[in-house]
Amino acid sequence: MAIIKKILYYMVFTAAAYAVIKASTFGWRFWSPSYPGGASQSLTETNLKKHVAKLAGEIKFRDVLRNNTGRLKATVDYISAELKSYGYKVEYQEYPTSGVTVKNIIAVKRGAGAPGEIIIVGAHYDSCDNPGADDNASGVAGMLELARRLAAKPSARTIRFLAFANEEPPFFTKNDMGSFVYATEAAKKKDDIKAAIVLEMIGYYSEQRNSQKYPPLIGPFHRNKGNYIALVSNFKSRELAGQLDDSFRGASALPVETAILPAFVPGVDFSDHRSFWKYGYPAVMFTDTAFYRNKNYHEQTDLPETLNYAYMAAFVDGLEKALLDLAGTAPAAKK
Repeated sequence: MAIIKKILYYMVFTAAAYAVIKASTFGWRFWSPSYPGGASQSLTETNLKKHVAKLAGEIKFRDVLRNNTGRLKATVDYISAELKSYGYKVEYQEYPTSGVTVKNIIAVKRGAGAPGEIIIVGAHYDSCDNPGADDNASGVAGMLELARRLAAKPSARTIRFLAFANEEPPFFTKNDMGSFVYATEAAKKKDDIKAAIVLEMIGYYSEQRNSQKYPPLIGPFHRNKGNYIALVSNFKSRELAGQLDDSFRGASALPVETAILPAFVPGVDFSDHRSFWKYGYPAVMFTDTAFYRNKNYHEQTDLPETLNYAYMAAFVDGLEKALLDLAGTAPAAKK
């Protein structure tokens, strides 16, 4: 009976907390049925498709277990070359794990007004012994395209674009997780990270009814179609989530659902943002909700052709605007 009471308490608390936070922080939001897509393919859509095809279609298995074929090196080389082609200097944070040296990939857009204030845009590049198109070639593709689009746009704050190693099992939640290594070092250096924005599976969408599932008691607050991007935050990061939510809505045709939930709700901390939470940094995750929507999660069927690149491009539109708003306007040059 005690166990049943605990379960019921968890379910009621989760639903009540979610309802209160969503209503009081952002207000109840509704959207018209206007979704991205169309006959013409944007440059962003083309680039996203190229990145996913390379990582999940050509390289495929991007993990330590498959490293004997050089797939990790090919992955790091590709991401690095793309960032360099946009004009960035690429740096690496190397560390040993399981007999292999892995690398976090870092490209920095230095702020012109408040360079010591940092915004992180990150995605993990490893996969879980599968091609990993949605998980997480999609997130890496989004990060790369944001880096390209923002390269020539001035900002007051510094933006760091990161590709993390070792998010997937057996490293998830462990000290060898790439984002944990990065966040630990950042905390030691007392980096002033104002926001860490993690892209975790941003490519799978469906207009079919009941294509979207939820944790217990969360479903009644959301749509039953998997045709939106989710913005997930804990309570401490709710102000950041609110800023991103407002900016995103004004710039993208893709609906966004913002959820501020306790970290113990299944899936809420299932990515690299949890590493920044550990050190008290504001951090959020953008996601298509992973296993709550995508039946290909951690399967060999997680392939490039299963993703919707028009919806992904609409996501990049919204997040670019949100990042520029968050990073602030650079001061005008003196005459």
